[in-house]
Amino acid sequence: MTKVRIFVSYKPSVFDPQGDTIKKTIHNLGHDEVKDVQVGKFFDITVDGTSDQVDATVKEIADQLLVNFNMETYTYQVMEEHQ
Repeated sequence: MTKVRIFVSYKPSVFDPQGDTIKKTIHNLGHDEVKDVQVGKFFDITVDGTSDQVDATVKEIADQLLVNFNMETYTYQVMEEHQ
């Protein structure tokens, strides 16, 4: 089994209102050195199968359920692999 973390975030061309609000609040706290904040979400899933099967499963889940490709993009990383 393989534990995978899928990261979903806004595309760079899409305005991130939540990230902008957080950045403004950070600046109000006196941290003007913070130049950008991007908000996203992640999903931890555990998948049974070979490396190729895991890749295909992650792609299908992201494409059909987790990501709105008009506004978002995704990456993923393998967190753990167990035999």
